Amino acid sequence: MTESTRLSARKSAAVARGVATRGIFAIRAENAELWDAEGRRFLDFAAGIAVNNTGHRHPRIMAAVAAQAQAFTHTCFHVAPYEGYIALAERLNAATPGTFPKKTMLVTTGAEAVENAVKMARAFTGRSGVISFSGAFHGRTLLGMALTGKVAPYKKGFGAMPPEIVHAPFPNAFHGVTEAEALGHLERLFASSVDPERIAAIIIEPVQGEGGFNIAPFGFLRALREICDRHGIVLIADEVQAGMARTGRMFGFDHSGVAPDLVTMAKGLAGGFPLSAVTGRAEIVDAPNPGGVGGTYAGNPLAVAASHAVLDVIADEELCTRAEAIGEIIRARLAQIAARQGMECIGDVRGLGAMNALELVTDRTSNAPDAALTAAIVAEAEARGLILLSCGTRYNVIRLLPPLTIPMAQLDEALAILESALEAAVMKISA
Repeated sequence: MTESTRLSARKSAAVARGVATRGIFAIRAENAELWDAEGRRFLDFAAGIAVNNTGHRHPRIMAAVAAQAQAFTHTCFHVAPYEGYIALAERLNAATPGTFPKKTMLVTTGAEAVENAVKMARAFTGRSGVISFSGAFHGRTLLGMALTGKVAPYKKGFGAMPPEIVHAPFPNAFHGVTEAEALGHLERLFASSVDPERIAAIIIEPVQGEGGFNIAPFGFLRALREICDRHGIVLIADEVQAGMARTGRMFGFDHSGVAPDLVTMAKGLAGGFPLSAVTGRAEIVDAPNPGGVGGTYAGNPLAVAASHAVLDVIADEELCTRAEAIGEIIRARLAQIAARQGMECIGDVRGLGAMNALELVTDRTSNAPDAALTAAIVAEAEARGLILLSCGTRYNVIRLLPPLTIPMAQLDEALAILESALEAAVMKISA
């Protein structure tokens, strides 16, 4: 019996069944590489689900955390505040889109950031409704999963969702939903189903994560800005997965040229340490009464120190520019593969910066999803030493999330593995 088999048996006996896992039990990781309990080496194209944009164990992040640990690891900011939190708030106020006065609060997870952004919008507007989009993912908490536009596995079996959450279609040309149609539906929603004066916020991911790496058209984001301005609605950008240089800009919304009122961020914010934030218009962030937002671990000193180092690495190593270069290489390689005879299963290749995906279909006429092939490709890649993740409401999208610090030789190695996994999976499925 292998060590991984033993660990798997212990996990099944001790860990909640609802906590889904893979069969890779990590013992060590460095930048874009990860080793499992058997000593097998993997190239990591999951990056902790876009957490390790700066790679596993970046030396500057490790040094910053070690230095902070020598001072203190926790006081609770509500009890004994510290300068690192304040300085990080100042940096995030400056980094997020928009030139208006801003403030920041720090919490721990992306779901916490989303929930607090909604609380701020409700407190500011005196309204309670929220509009989200089909295919969205905003967390696994009760409000987060209500906002999420994907039933299985996130909503299945959990009963009634919180009220006054409305889902509108996300524009997706590949799935036949044009930008104009999505905007038209939103206007019809206001005319027939929900009074816009009841809506506190519209929340949207500039690039959907779990929904399939669908890119919100920049014109659509600009139109949402106008709609929110017209009706006094708070526009929330969920940048949890798209933020922190992943799309080639610091935030996905930066591509659109308009600023949201509130930005939620997490994942890549602290390079592997649990930290999230809500940053936005000062008057909206300040709307809750003192004590109305926060948390015991919110803005943990070690995670704050890591985040300062992350921001330094992004700037000093020019990771926005590097994300663009990585993305161009990935999309060119995927397009080349898709053009080959026998690779008609690749229905779409899309991406923004280093946030890229390919969508697998049974044929390019119907674009019917091929979830079985998608799962087979992920499994074949893992067997060859490449960690991939699937996503999408139809379970047929493979997302590629290499660290932005990956050596180019390893990027080429990973893409070669992906190509061989594609070929092997297609042969097995068609046999």
